[in-house]
Amino acid sequence: MRTEYYHDTSEEIAFAAALLRNGELVAFPTETVYGLGADARREESVRAVFAAKGRPADNPLIVHIAEIGQLYEIASEVPDIALRLAKAFWPGPLTMVLPKQDCIPEVTSGGLDTVGIRMPSHPTARALIKESGCPIAAPSANRSGKPSPTTAKHVMDDMEGRISAVLDGGQCSVGVESTVICFDDAETIHILRPGLISAEDLAPFAANVYVDPAVFSQVAADARVSSPGMKYKHYAPNARILPVDAPDFRTFSDYVSKHAVYGTYCLLFDADPEIPGIPSLRYGDNGAQRAHDLFLRFRELDEAGAKLVYVRMPRQDGAALSVYNRLMRAAGFEAVRL
Repeated sequence: MRTEYYHDTSEEIAFAAALLRNGELVAFPTETVYGLGADARREESVRAVFAAKGRPADNPLIVHIAEIGQLYEIASEVPDIALRLAKAFWPGPLTMVLPKQDCIPEVTSGGLDTVGIRMPSHPTARALIKESGCPIAAPSANRSGKPSPTTAKHVMDDMEGRISAVLDGGQCSVGVESTVICFDDAETIHILRPGLISAEDLAPFAANVYVDPAVFSQVAADARVSSPGMKYKHYAPNARILPVDAPDFRTFSDYVSKHAVYGTYCLLFDADPEIPGIPSLRYGDNGAQRAHDLFLRFRELDEAGAKLVYVRMPRQDGAALSVYNRLMRAAGFEAVRL
């Protein structure tokens, strides 16, 4: 099909919204990554999202809303802790998994009786949701398993000819997908997927906050998961990604120099020196910067023709945990630990 390219003007947002109301697929910007949107209530439209991406059907989607009041249209139960978090972090990169209303079909929720809900902060996303009148189910707007798109160009590279339109709202400010949480009880926050909003940010709102083991290791092939990004290999460029956990740069550099082959690149911290003879890209000085840069660098590595990429391992706290998680998923949980 022809993929229309829209800009974030009122007129072209209205064109995109009309497509959504008619059951079509529209890619749109959020503060995290670009999403591939469909009316979350229309089963045939949501199935088209899975088909366009080549996404496994048991990988649930997140429903995007524009106002807190819409939460009650999508969720059948909203505990007090969820409302406190919504008031604190919405609009923003936090998704909450809650029991779903009957208007949300099982195809949207991956066969579960719960659904992830969030309110994006990107003004174009919220304008599109309001104009369409639809809660929008939207995974990242890339082919399944590939790096998530943070520009409209990335979307077109992956999805041109497969969807009806792309709405260009500029480069995404966060760069990795939202933090996804659920609630084990009234005072326990369970982090299913890390994002910019960290365990440390959530700690003041609950007696207990913990991170799911799936953030750090692969889950069983037959496991049912409540959040996207928990089960399958994701976020990977064409190159083989190999994170290296080294105590310092010299140890990292020595290892890479000894094991480099044709097509080897490095993904380094901004402050790292060059490694002689090995081309490199950089991805920030802290967790938030690395989150912003990671998928951009993965796409640049593909453009450069990289075959093997040694990556300096980030920390596992704060926003850096989201970068660690995306790296390990891109690597299939293979890593070198020195």
